Amino acid sequence: MTSEAVPTPFELPPAVTGLAPDDHRHAAPLSQCVRAAVEAYLTHMAGHEIEDLYDLVMQEVERPLFELVLHHTRGNLSQAARLLGLTRNTLRKRLKAHGLDR
Repeated sequence: MTSEAVPTPFELPPAVTGLAPDDHRHAAPLSQCVRAAVEAYLTHMAGHEIEDLYDLVMQEVERPLFELVLHHTRGNLSQAARLLGLTRNTLRKRLKAHGLDR
């Protein structure tokens, strides 16, 4: 593997993933979007060693999820935690891990 930066499954261009992120009129279910992105990533990375794919995908999904939920709840951590089904302390820890803490 070369020293160049390795893209994450969600950084691949729409031409590779087949996804059109700005076209919300025909949005596929989330599971299909994740499946397509990971499948494209695995195809793109064929022949290269991949490690910690689970953590990579969780990080890529969790951060925008938290950002959107916090925006939706206008920054109210209690409401955001309730919406996510997390305790407030767990949410605070996860936000800190993503650099989203206040």
